[in-house]
Amino acid sequence: MTSHLEVEKLDAGYDDLQVLNQLSFQLQPGEIGCMLGPSGCGKTTVLRAIAGFEPAWSGRILLDDIVVSSRKVTLPPEKRNIGMMFQDFTLFPHLRVEDNIRFGLKTLSRREQRSRVQEMLAIVGMPAYAKAYPHQLSGGQQQRIALARAMAPRPRILLLDEPFSNMDVELREQLAREVRNILKQENNTAILVTHDQNEAFAMADQICVMNEGSIQQRGSGYDLYHRPANRFVADFIGQGVIIPATVTGAKTVKTDLGLIQGVDEIDAEPGSMVDVLIRPDDVIHDDASNESAIVIEKAFRGADFLYFLRMDSDVEVMCLAPSHHNHKINERIGIRLNVDHLVTFSRN
Repeated sequence: MTSHLEVEKLDAGYDDLQVLNQLSFQLQPGEIGCMLGPSGCGKTTVLRAIAGFEPAWSGRILLDDIVVSSRKVTLPPEKRNIGMMFQDFTLFPHLRVEDNIRFGLKTLSRREQRSRVQEMLAIVGMPAYAKAYPHQLSGGQQQRIALARAMAPRPRILLLDEPFSNMDVELREQLAREVRNILKQENNTAILVTHDQNEAFAMADQICVMNEGSIQQRGSGYDLYHRPANRFVADFIGQGVIIPATVTGAKTVKTDLGLIQGVDEIDAEPGSMVDVLIRPDDVIHDDASNESAIVIEKAFRGADFLYFLRMDSDVEVMCLAPSHHNHKINERIGIRLNVDHLVTFSRN
């Protein structure tokens, strides 16, 4: 079973503190969504409201066009058939793997339980671990079994609250991709909550960037990175600097880095001043270029260096360069722009 979710102008909170403000989004059956934002922005409250743990102050939550939360209606959590997986996805230590997965299948016959457990073990790639105990598994294996336990009852929607936060940083993106593949194999509708954009990019079809209880922008990771709707999204997604510019045409601005032309029209009149977002991948290291800058800081990332540069005009930018281009602090290097998506904001 997989469901269509619709959240309409939802207000919710705790006691007298409003946390969510006119929150609206939809998920189609089988779609994976993500609530992405800093701590305290209301991400987990969204999950708790969908699950039925927090009432709606106003607005509505619908599952398959049926209202499950509103000011007048609150369907109890146990009647929503929603699965949840928390960041502390603790398995029952005294139960074998197969019994952990079987835990939510008590309404099925023994034969149906056994079949579903075997099916879930195959889906998460751990059929040989049925008789193992949780302490005999690695962290990543425990995470997969916890996911199998949450998915086994075939919930209408699966809610995942920071499920990778206890993992090593290098494992998180890998696990996010694995979980995505598992969810897609089962055609599950799911919502991930995270503050880590790499997890969101690896797992979600649709990402809602949240701040202070509201959605700042909804879209794919590509659109959020290349077409941020406002300064908050531009700052939260990826890295970059904002520099002043003068609009010279429908798709062109003049900056201290030279003329920049994008593919989208600028919402400003020629001659007006705007701010332009410059990402590190917009600045190319090119020794043959007439433009140059001084290296003021650098960060080694394995495959590449992230250079922090200062132009002669004192404008500072960032540049990604392959790691075999190892330049020293205070060294002057050639740079050129390669901007496809020209992102501009009105001056404050």
